Amino acid sequence: MPDSLLKTPLHDAHVAFGARMVAFAGWSMPVVYTGIVEEHNHTRNVCSVFDVSHMGRLRIEGDDAEPFLNRICTRNLAGAEVGRSYYSHVCREDGGVLDDVIVSRYEDHWLMVCNASNRAKIVAWLRWQGQGRDIDLTDVTTSTAMIAVQGPRAMTLAAEIVPVDLSALKRYRFIAVEFLGMQFSIFRSGYTGEDGLEVVCPAGAARMLLPKLVGAKDEPHPEIRFAGLGARDTLRIEAAMPLYGHELTEEVDSLTSGQGWCVDLSKDFIGVETMRKLKEAGLRRKMTGLELDGKRIARQHHKVCAGRSVVGEVTSGTMSPTLGKSIAMAYVEPDRATEGTALEIDLGGKRCGARVVKLPFYKRSK
Repeated sequence: MPDSLLKTPLHDAHVAFGARMVAFAGWSMPVVYTGIVEEHNHTRNVCSVFDVSHMGRLRIEGDDAEPFLNRICTRNLAGAEVGRSYYSHVCREDGGVLDDVIVSRYEDHWLMVCNASNRAKIVAWLRWQGQGRDIDLTDVTTSTAMIAVQGPRAMTLAAEIVPVDLSALKRYRFIAVEFLGMQFSIFRSGYTGEDGLEVVCPAGAARMLLPKLVGAKDEPHPEIRFAGLGARDTLRIEAAMPLYGHELTEEVDSLTSGQGWCVDLSKDFIGVETMRKLKEAGLRRKMTGLELDGKRIARQHHKVCAGRSVVGEVTSGTMSPTLGKSIAMAYVEPDRATEGTALEIDLGGKRCGARVVKLPFYKRSK
């Protein structure tokens, strides 16, 4: 791999644990350790650790930070509570999604987590839109680490490691604590469809914490294991969580993407006028779940057909380890998106039967 790739603070640990490293969004990242299906199932049943330090982390402060972010983001952040995180989109004037982000409110600043592939674009967008405002933006991505602990046993196992009471921490809430003499932010969130935590801490702290999380190669933790980008993708597809570059792009608006719940059309934000018009006129495409016949996998850009007509396009697909079925997400014409509707997918010249199913494909039990 190119020497120019960025390395996360846990890079050496991934190599030591036998990960296959790949170039991803400018970073050297672990795609798989023992096997995607094995890592996927372990996350669903027990607990896995994902290194997500490649994701952008932007600290925003200043007197204008709140109104500025409320203008930038589709979510209503006015009066946001300290200790809360908000999933939101950052859009162009025409409604095209520049990125999907998590914005968190601290006492004296905000933290925006963005996708690795969009970090430079979002930093440039924020600096441009923030001209003339009392805004101080600091990119803390490379000076910090971000680790996700995901699975039904995540909260119990985390409580044994971190000397902080996490029992009252609700979904999309976070706490800022001092641990090992350093500052940690612990968020109850994730990208797998399971319960769990995401931790942001100084880069050096992540290396200190790692032995408590996964142990060592010759003496691994009895329950917690590493999982790579491959399992992270199959997990998020089952949970119907959008991925930038697939379900979300600059050519898709927030409403069409099926993420209208994170859009407040009653407030002023960049792209709101376009989305108000779309809401009034009606959407021409709908994010839809598909279950395929047989074991073949639909890939991004495969056409969705009804008879001789092309009625949609696949955005993501996989063989679901949890369900044992081939599943896909696709943008489909609204009148073809009713649950149970029979369709076909063109898998590179050969058609495969499919039917519309409700999203998400998988939802964890409470």
